[in-house]
Amino acid sequence: MRVVIAEDNALLREGLVLLLRSSGHEVAGVAATGPEILPLLLETRPDAAVLDVRMPPDFRDEGLRAALAAREQLPGLPVLVLSQYVEETYAAELLGGGARGVGYLLKDRVGRVDEFLDALTRVADGGTALDPEVVTELMSRRRRDDPLAALTPREREVLHLMAEGHDNTTIAKSLVVTERSVHKHIGNVFTKLELPPSDSGHRRVRAVLAYLNA
Repeated sequence: MRVVIAEDNALLREGLVLLLRSSGHEVAGVAATGPEILPLLLETRPDAAVLDVRMPPDFRDEGLRAALAAREQLPGLPVLVLSQYVEETYAAELLGGGARGVGYLLKDRVGRVDEFLDALTRVADGGTALDPEVVTELMSRRRRDDPLAALTPREREVLHLMAEGHDNTTIAKSLVVTERSVHKHIGNVFTKLELPPSDSGHRRVRAVLAYLNA
């Protein structure tokens, strides 16, 4: 795939370039500052973008803002955001525009090459890839009127793994259950969250959003 990288740390930026190229991907462009990102994305129209949240000149949320702006002008652009720490507000804002083709990983995860590449592939394919710590942090903010209150502990576990972007096979292996059981739990989740079968193409994404917003 063709990937754009936006990262101000030169060492990490070059490391990402080498990693992606050695894995058979094309680096369509690199950006070292916030203002460079959006023009680069609009010019290259990559298959995916890997962006740091905090970029020069102010080191606030330049990368995130560029990601949101790019997804408005290039609908469906897959974006994998990297952050040094779990920043709840940034993660929630990114996911608020729709979870398809969105990832949010802590930078420590980049060092786990297979996990990083798997997350990038999932995001590029229109899936979701959320760092487990991000999911846990977001879930700690559950509102009193929790729409997930009707879910059983096992159904919550399944939904938690769905939010991390795992497919049914991986969920089954993680929970040491059959794929049939996972399918049944997911069906129960859809029913309890009142996600109709007519919306089958988006129910998984909507379930994840309900989980993260709860």
